[in-house]
Amino acid sequence: DEAVRGTCEDASVCKRFAVSVGYWKDPYIQHFVRQAKERKAPEINRGNSVCAAGYYARVHGVSYLIKAFLQKTQCNSQIVNLGAGMDTLFWRLKDENLLPRKYFEVDFPMIVARKIHNIKSKPPLSKPIMESHSGDSLLIDSHSLDSSRYSIVGADLRSSSDLEEKLRKHSLDVHLPTLLVAECVLVYMTPQQSASLLKWAASTFPVAMVINYEQVNMRDRFGQIMIENLQRRHCTLAGVELCSSLDSQRERLLGSGWDNAHAVDMMKVYSFLPQADVKRIEALEFLDEKELFEQLMQHYCICWASKDSSDL
Repeated sequence: DEAVRGTCEDASVCKRFAVSVGYWKDPYIQHFVRQAKERKAPEINRGNSVCAAGYYARVHGVSYLIKAFLQKTQCNSQIVNLGAGMDTLFWRLKDENLLPRKYFEVDFPMIVARKIHNIKSKPPLSKPIMESHSGDSLLIDSHSLDSSRYSIVGADLRSSSDLEEKLRKHSLDVHLPTLLVAECVLVYMTPQQSASLLKWAASTFPVAMVINYEQVNMRDRFGQIMIENLQRRHCTLAGVELCSSLDSQRERLLGSGWDNAHAVDMMKVYSFLPQADVKRIEALEFLDEKELFEQLMQHYCICWASKDSSDL
């Protein structure tokens, strides 16, 4: 667990650097992560860190699906961000007037405690939560925060019953259309554990969507090198067998009770993005390792699945 928790720091530092260079705007990441002293190579910002590839494409690709869901539900819905780490999506959605009825984050209690400390001590983070809050007083302790629109919960995703109990205590509404987001999370769980989590979600919410961002095509030599690099840091990809192909990613979702499923690798996502903005970010830093960049992008994917009893 300690090595997995460490990937949160790695991902946050790379995001902070990419934002500082101008790949995308995020005025909130600076309040969670110190600026890295050393420069990251361009292929890191658009390519790979320990658990992510193509941060620019990842952020825009996942954001596109989230906003499509919110627009389709007219924000009369809820989001559950699994393994959220230092993610700033709640604040960014509030700025865009796209907050759902309630936004939940779940992570290891140690990471949650650190995030709550930052929120409590930094007005640019705490003020938007208070502005969106209504009703009774806001509840906050070392491992959880609960307001009317935003909650952070410390829980173990490997126990669906523990997760559900804690979310319900924070006013999870199983009858609302629900979006679950997992970015580089399921791969650190065994196939049985991730299947249990996906089955729980599919059986709990009548109208739901899940977005999963993680590795793919991991059986080739490049994938094996990625695995070996992580193992040197004592970080095991317990669920990597499900990351062998786009088909295996789709099948795991369909096999867990979701009605339909899609998966695309990040090179494909990169090609879908607005080309004017792609040209802008490609001009930010000279990228001389295009082949490495493409290999990295072909080894990560975005998958999404839905279950829809009301034909949204």
